[in-house]
Amino acid sequence: MLASLLTACEPTNRPPATTPKAKAELPLAPKNLKTARAELRPMERTVTVFGSLAPLDHATLSTKVAGRLQTVAADLGSPVRQGDLLAQIEPQDFELRLRQIEAALSQARARLGLPLAGDDDKVDLDGTSTVQQARAVLEEAARARARAQQLVEKGITPKAELETAQATHDVALNKHRDALEEIRNRQAQLAERRADLAIARQQLTDTRLTAPFDGVVQERHARRGESLNASAPVLTLVRMDTLRLRLEVPERESARLQIGQPIRFRVEGITNAFTATLQRLSPTIREDNRMLAAEADVKNPGTLKPGHFTRTEIVVAPAEPVLCVPRSAIITFAGIEKVFVIKEGRLAERTIRTGRISGDWIEVLDGLKSGDEIAANASSLAEAPVSAAH
Repeated sequence: MLASLLTACEPTNRPPATTPKAKAELPLAPKNLKTARAELRPMERTVTVFGSLAPLDHATLSTKVAGRLQTVAADLGSPVRQGDLLAQIEPQDFELRLRQIEAALSQARARLGLPLAGDDDKVDLDGTSTVQQARAVLEEAARARARAQQLVEKGITPKAELETAQATHDVALNKHRDALEEIRNRQAQLAERRADLAIARQQLTDTRLTAPFDGVVQERHARRGESLNASAPVLTLVRMDTLRLRLEVPERESARLQIGQPIRFRVEGITNAFTATLQRLSPTIREDNRMLAAEADVKNPGTLKPGHFTRTEIVVAPAEPVLCVPRSAIITFAGIEKVFVIKEGRLAERTIRTGRISGDWIEVLDGLKSGDEIAANASSLAEAPVSAAH
């Protein structure tokens, strides 16, 4: 009875029992599919950063003396060579000052018994007329004192005569000393006039503003006829034959940098790639952005300009064999990178993990082994339903 009851309660529309499906087969690879193989290729380890170009030398040229600007021989964009005359302050006032100092120098030389013109300022103190005259008086006083001493000792002359002779000798001695001091004072005055002459000549030279290095005028600050104070800017000059590549490297990459590492970079609007060598590293990391400053000098072929923005690769390790596949063989969806592997004529998706990129090749860190055959153009297969490889 129980069995009959259970049978009556079973649904009448229960589907018939089925057997498990067979495992789906992988799709066949198209006959015209281009293929490639995962292979070992030499690849450098690089750090990619952004940077900018700046002048190696940059100077704002200013006047060293005050005066009226007589001429300006360069303007915006003018190329100049080292030593070229760029601007001239009116020199008349400085020429007159120089003549005045030359006259004072000649006067100082004459007081020492030297020729009016000449560069030799050596003086024989004992040979000057002032000192010779004082010495003659001193010697005469010494002889008079000696005679008075003899006469006093013989009792011919009273002792008062000796005292008078001694006083005369002391006065003559002091005058001799004064004469020597006077000559030394004149020597000091001569040295002062000589220094004044050098300053006057330098000021006259400073009325000429010359280029300190080869470069190009970046900006002109003054015009002809303006009255300028000392240190007033006239021109800004930049050096263009060599530029300074300034880079900022993240703190996490800074430990891998060393002086002498090769550098490759590109700039907007120029198809050529440029090379340099890392030459300078900052000893500290900036606290505001956690970046390490690095620099390299770049020979300018004529197409680079200060201010250019650069995308730069610093080669931190030489080329070594790594497993690579063509970049076109990889598809990315939701952050997952995959390739289509071909095995026994059938396609299967395989998830991989990539690393460095060099040209049209990309490093594979995990998911493939050397010699694996893959679809060379994964985008053509991305829409086809392909089973995952196990």
